[in-house]
Amino acid sequence: MTTHPEAAALLARSHRLGSDPRNTNYAGGNASAKGTDTDPVTGGDVELMWVKGSGGDLGTLTESGLAVLRLDRLRALVGTYPGVEREDEMVAAFDYCLHGKGGAAPSIDTAMHGLVDAPHVDHLHPDSGIALACAADGEKLTAECFGDTVVWVPWRRPGFQLGLDIAAIKEANPQAIGCVLGGHGITAWGDTSEECERNSLHIIRTAETFLAERGDAEPFGPVIEGYQPLDEAERRERAAALAPHVRAVASQDRAQVGHFDDSDVVLDFLARAEHPRLAALGTSCPDHFLRTKVRPLVLDLPPTAPLDEAVARLKELHAAYREEYAAYYQRHATADSPAMRGADPAIVLVPGVGMFSFGKDKQTARVAGEFYVNAVNVMRGAEAVSTYAPIEESEKFRIEYWALEEAKLQRMPKPKPLATRVALVTGAGSGIGKAIAHRLAAEGACVVIADLNGENAAKVAEELGGPDRAVAVTVDVTDEEQIASAFRAAVLAFGGVDLVVNNAGISISKPLLETSAKDWDLQHDIMARGSFLVSREAARVMIAQGLGGDIVYIASKNAVFAGPNNIAYSATKADQAHQVRLLAAELGEHGIRVNGVNPDGVVRGSGIFAGGWGAQRAATYGIEEEKLGEFYAQRTILKREVLPEHVANAVFALTGGDLTHTTGLHIPVDAGVAAAFLR
Repeated sequence: MTTHPEAAALLARSHRLGSDPRNTNYAGGNASAKGTDTDPVTGGDVELMWVKGSGGDLGTLTESGLAVLRLDRLRALVGTYPGVEREDEMVAAFDYCLHGKGGAAPSIDTAMHGLVDAPHVDHLHPDSGIALACAADGEKLTAECFGDTVVWVPWRRPGFQLGLDIAAIKEANPQAIGCVLGGHGITAWGDTSEECERNSLHIIRTAETFLAERGDAEPFGPVIEGYQPLDEAERRERAAALAPHVRAVASQDRAQVGHFDDSDVVLDFLARAEHPRLAALGTSCPDHFLRTKVRPLVLDLPPTAPLDEAVARLKELHAAYREEYAAYYQRHATADSPAMRGADPAIVLVPGVGMFSFGKDKQTARVAGEFYVNAVNVMRGAEAVSTYAPIEESEKFRIEYWALEEAKLQRMPKPKPLATRVALVTGAGSGIGKAIAHRLAAEGACVVIADLNGENAAKVAEELGGPDRAVAVTVDVTDEEQIASAFRAAVLAFGGVDLVVNNAGISISKPLLETSAKDWDLQHDIMARGSFLVSREAARVMIAQGLGGDIVYIASKNAVFAGPNNIAYSATKADQAHQVRLLAAELGEHGIRVNGVNPDGVVRGSGIFAGGWGAQRAATYGIEEEKLGEFYAQRTILKREVLPEHVANAVFALTGGDLTHTTGLHIPVDAGVAAAFLR
């Protein structure tokens, strides 16, 4: 099917506008185009509107993300509009205006695009435009900035009535190219797609210039002594130490994934005298506080305060935040309001260190942080030329607990079993570890790919979808500092760690008399000592988070089976197996479950077997190396070869939510080796 020329032009314009964060925030705003097409029923012409649908993003918009509506039917809704008190009903009516099937669901802003008498319309959320929209004297400043070419529209919640208001303002001001929507954003229009885009950019850039030329150079006030940013290394060290405690604050109602931002914009805001006042006012643009909550939690201590003091204060502030949020809900909730969704903050600000943002997955957490940066930019612009004056708290509540937003949340797909969980897998650059990382990511986890081979780790992280899904760390598990560094990277990437898989290992297959002390030490340093060090660091993070957790050891059939020429490997596997029991007993009080998997004969894709272990074992059994997998399969009860994916399945079985009351268990994944049955 050929894309209609107007729709194609709309998509191209959307991509250009949406690719520049100065123009609009992620998934914020919408654009439309009107044109004539052939009605497949009558064969005659039909006037249509293509508009970005609900939940889409301008920068990545595709044709399937457009809603296509008949203009005659959409505009006929004006005659049946029941008034502002029942305007939400009009969203359901949009479905009766759709042209054909497929496409995206129409958004709440559909009326704005359809009722405004212009072939092309853009509605955007630029920081510069919202700064004027959220200034105490925004109407006056808009006139000073644009004259009569851009008209002020007083705050009104998005909906059908706002569409009628803008349509009336455009009709009454034929010289205007757009408007500033109080507390919200901008809307521009044009006779062609090019003119509409040009008008949008003119409004945005003119506002930027106005704020820069007219504005106070230090709108956030002077720097507070002692609140200056720590240097980068110290700052990130402090952030990593705080991250599990901050995640605990954000996850009391439900577990969340985190994101950390220590950009200059954030650090400068938090160093300035006015940041407590402005942060307490909260954000204004509806897109902002839907993702950032009505206001952030701000740690009111300098970054050099002792860590224990900062953690204790964080807990005090969290208790107060929850009380205040519950009171906010009670002040404004009505009998038909959705239930309170949780009282934890989505944004936690730490002066001198940075911003932690949270969400149901990494992308949501990252975008929440981006939106708060937008809000800081808005505050800066508004304070530079006036006073920041966001919409009333009651209006914020109407948006946050809007029935239409609740319905959108209810339509979202059910989360995957490991959603919100952060996993760290050692030896994940190949073989069993790689298969485990792929399975955990497929089940919704964010995954830290830890491997001695950094190139392999990076490759696996890229396979899993990049930084919103997986990050790579290079780590030698025999090195305490490298392990600590890997966990610091994990908590800065995703907020914390919930699930650790001890998989890294090597194998030295030699008879007793040929096994050197160096062989023994190397084998034990990597697997026994390495697993201990990784588990110890994992426990520190998990205990600080207070969210429980899982530690899984990839041990071996050889942990319980006595075979020839394998003293170093089998002994260290037995060590790992007993670590499972010891740590299960010790960490249970913290809700941390420790279990093991005992594979055997995992030849295909195995880094250990490819690194010489396969040749050694084949020589021990007197067979060709390429037939080793087949040999192992034939000696099992089930006569089946064990693959890395089968081990990954066992890890998921232990951590996926069905075995919540199981700890200290070893699951054999060996296709049945009677001599290795657990007794």
